[in-house]
Amino acid sequence: MFGKTENHLQAGATTLVSKLTVITGDLHFSGNLEIEGTFQGNIIAKDGSNASLRVLHEGKVIGKIQVPTVIINGHVEGDVHSSKHLELAAKATVKGNLHYQFLEVVKGAQVNGKMIHVAPGPAAGGSSSANKE
Repeated sequence: MFGKTENHLQAGATTLVSKLTVITGDLHFSGNLEIEGTFQGNIIAKDGSNASLRVLHEGKVIGKIQVPTVIINGHVEGDVHSSKHLELAAKATVKGNLHYQFLEVVKGAQVNGKMIHVAPGPAAGGSSSANKE
């Protein structure tokens, strides 16, 4: 996504958590979510959705992420469950385990946790039985 022609955003609504914004609590969503500010809580895509999450360069998430397509170029503290595509860009820092079907890591990304490959599941959403804890 960063510096590429590929586009992982889904058609539909996009929600932006802008710089200097702090949100506390769990979020269940579909569509696209972009985080430039701070999100403290779990981010979970609705079952069966093609949701997409981008944690931008100055963005920070403290909590579990369970979304089909995840692109991180900011900071995440918590486990990440991606049932489709997980991309770690050059400025990504993750403190937690990564559960992924397809993983792309750019030089410079940092992970302090395990990387766990998950076989494709029957559900397209972020909560297939293959990646639940």
